[in-house]
Amino acid sequence: MRVLLVYPQYPDTFWSFKHALKFVSKKAAFPPLGLLTVAAMLPREWDKKLIDMNVTNLSDKEIKWADYVFISAMAVQKDSAHNVIRRCKSLGVKTVAGGPLFTTGYEEFAEVDHFVLNEAELTLPLFLEDLRNWQAGHIYTSDKWANVQETPTPSWGLIDGKKYSSMSIQYSRGCPFDCEFCDIVVLNGHTPRTKGTDQLLKELDEFYNRGWRSSVFIVDDNFIGNKRKLKTEILPAIIEWMKKRGKPFSLFTEASINLADDEELVRLMVKANFNMVFIGIETTNEDSLAECSKLQNRNRDLVASVRKLQNYGLQVQGGFILGFDNDPPAIFENMISFIQKSGIVTAMVGLLNAPRGTRLYRRLKKEKRLLSDFSGDNTDCTMNFIPKMEYKNLIKGYKKVIDTIYAPKQYYERIETFLKEYKPIGAKVFSPQFEHLMAFVKSVWFLGIIGKGRQYYWRLLAWTLARRPKFFSMSVILSIYGFHFRKVVEKYIMVLGRDNA
Repeated sequence: MRVLLVYPQYPDTFWSFKHALKFVSKKAAFPPLGLLTVAAMLPREWDKKLIDMNVTNLSDKEIKWADYVFISAMAVQKDSAHNVIRRCKSLGVKTVAGGPLFTTGYEEFAEVDHFVLNEAELTLPLFLEDLRNWQAGHIYTSDKWANVQETPTPSWGLIDGKKYSSMSIQYSRGCPFDCEFCDIVVLNGHTPRTKGTDQLLKELDEFYNRGWRSSVFIVDDNFIGNKRKLKTEILPAIIEWMKKRGKPFSLFTEASINLADDEELVRLMVKANFNMVFIGIETTNEDSLAECSKLQNRNRDLVASVRKLQNYGLQVQGGFILGFDNDPPAIFENMISFIQKSGIVTAMVGLLNAPRGTRLYRRLKKEKRLLSDFSGDNTDCTMNFIPKMEYKNLIKGYKKVIDTIYAPKQYYERIETFLKEYKPIGAKVFSPQFEHLMAFVKSVWFLGIIGKGRQYYWRLLAWTLARRPKFFSMSVILSIYGFHFRKVVEKYIMVLGRDNA
């Protein structure tokens, strides 16, 4: 059997980091971890190729080479996925589709030959068995949860790691919380299911033995879903592994804000060489937090929680949402103020949307407020339901928020605010590689010579060299991120202006 695994293209969004990646000559931020894991579950004797369309083009020749094309995607890749499926259909090649996009919305893809939905550990073996018996069905699904301790190490040999800025590992699936707008519990459940220590270290060894010496993203829905196991087993093992190998990777992940309540856990994460965490802040409005059941964020000083993590040595990236029913008119100014005060440099602000299957989707459907399916990108200035706030006012406020927080003055000020609070234990002086030096040279040209707000760029670098010289490279990297964010904001505001006209 010849199998081509295809990962569709991402649109240009805040999350793509497309414009920042050019500075370090990378094609994509992360590899297609799901497809690489599926590849490891397929029979060894099969011929396998993988095309990540974010890294390379998909040719008709490659499609025609395959007996089957396996496609996995997230909602934001929907348009590209439709295009791939149409091309396969026109060339007479059968398709097998799975992953989040298809698990929650397979009805939209009538041309797909076989759906392998939910978790592949459970449904892929059923499909393969039927395929061997020449009786493959149309849909394979399961209402059970997989044992991730049986998940194989991804087939990393199918990609060129040099094309990516980071590698990826999944340690756990599931989240103990139940935010109304989130589809994590729909896809992966409430109870975190975790891999074993040896299993996780084996995956780290795979990167190390392949020569990887950069960042690794632990892609979990909520890394701290099982705190006890992290503190007693996983993190001590990673700390020892890192110590023996001279800390070859920096780690980053996603977690809930209650991480700040457990100082022992934070210390262990930093000791294990975690330097960044993405947290869903969502909103500064208590009534909106109550509305969406974001209970872990309620009744706390969110700025103090963020600063605590920064003080320990974790850069906090934050997700923010506008458009809750309880958002007051002052929400836009309040959000700008919070983001600037907290020093959350990478602040991803989007509009509320209702992914299919979520409690929010069901509520809005009952209230007859749904308009369409979710595009998968809550930062593209669209909503799939009728908000309580007048739509024009909401869009105007959203435009003001993103236009303000990514403006050069406010953005560079936020980097300085963050670096004043950032106090990692045992931080080493940066040892640049060639690609980092080239990124710095490019930043001087694009940000310091021809860029808007270049005076703020030079002011930040001068301040960093004088006050926080160990973090000069971080200042440059965050400055480059700002270039990407401004490019995306310019595109969105242009679209908004055209729509309003």
